[in-house]
Amino acid sequence: MNLKDKVVKELYEFKRIIQVSNKPTMEEFLTIAKISAIGAGIIGLLGFIIQLIGTIIV
Repeated sequence: MNLKDKVVKELYEFKRIIQVSNKPTMEEFLTIAKISAIGAGIIGLLGFIIQLIGTIIV
């Protein structure tokens, strides 16, 4: 399989993925945004706690 065939195959796959995918509804978008914000908050809180413990011990 040469380079041209590989590129054509990849472009076909990209086109197929775009055709299958759909735009999320506002409710789906808000749910994903809320979950992402909660996850980022938890990770930030854990980082803060670890740093706080590190400064207290040292």
